Amino acid sequence: MTDWTTPGVYPVAPGVHRIPLPLPNDGLRAVNVYVISDGDSLVLVDSGWAIVESLDALERGLATLGAGLADITRILVTHIHRDHYTQAVTIRERVGSTVALGIGEKPSMDLLLNEQDQLTGRNAERMERCGADDLAALMRNAPAGANGGPWEAPDDWLEAGDSVVLNCRTLDSVPTPGHTRGHVVFVDDAADLLFAGDHVLPTITPSIAVEPGPPRLALGDYLDSLRVVRGMPDRMLLPAHGEVTDSAHKRIDELLIHHDTRLADTQAAVTQGCTVAEVAKALLWTRHGRTYAELDAFNQILAVGETSAHLDLLVHQGLLSRQELSGVSRFGS
Repeated sequence: MTDWTTPGVYPVAPGVHRIPLPLPNDGLRAVNVYVISDGDSLVLVDSGWAIVESLDALERGLATLGAGLADITRILVTHIHRDHYTQAVTIRERVGSTVALGIGEKPSMDLLLNEQDQLTGRNAERMERCGADDLAALMRNAPAGANGGPWEAPDDWLEAGDSVVLNCRTLDSVPTPGHTRGHVVFVDDAADLLFAGDHVLPTITPSIAVEPGPPRLALGDYLDSLRVVRGMPDRMLLPAHGEVTDSAHKRIDELLIHHDTRLADTQAAVTQGCTVAEVAKALLWTRHGRTYAELDAFNQILAVGETSAHLDLLVHQGLLSRQELSGVSRFGS
């Protein structure tokens, strides 16, 4: 079986092709961009990271379809993360494509456009509240431009329930907050396709609230969003990272079970007065069961954020208590 990150153009449904684009310094290695044939033009779902290697790979892929960047008229982006959004800005600058993003991402976009120089400090403060001073120090010493633009507002903000009417099909945008506040999935009801972005991934669990100014109960939002999509008819899953699969429901069921187990493991790892970082260090990570110490710094930051989201939900459910002592959150039963 071909590795899903292998460069190429892969048909997944009539008029829809998957093109994996490379990511720099990222364990995921690639992001899937879906190219929809729409009469004489093309529509993209997600766009890739704005790096030369990614744009080159996209142009090569389009060429095999007898097309080029100038044929892209619209780009529908599932969420604001740079591996999904920033290349849309580059393509728009080149050929004038319109870019659409869920309205729930507007607070994050406003921060990126107006307060980007403050975001590193805010993220470091978040790590400090979690008791991860070592990670906070790394963040404060990060090079300028760590938020990885270019950042520009989209042409269209998609509201809840908006439909994107194309020449050859209609895509319904469904808000699925959790991975980010404004994440949306796109549903092609007639073709039974779910363009899932990072909401449902076939082999890994999406990170929660890695964004500017995350909401307080991001994990609660995410689980609610999973249940919303689970309540819809089952469809082919077109994820941003990983192979296309026949059933979104099957993977959603696995993710719901995973988080039930993870909440129980997180609660069991809490000792009286412990910090988020201390709980993160007591848990195993990734599907390979790695210890916290085996993770690189980037994934340790993700691990602390994930643990924080689980602890917040446990507090909300009344299963744990939280105190703020000297600017650090501490948890107990």
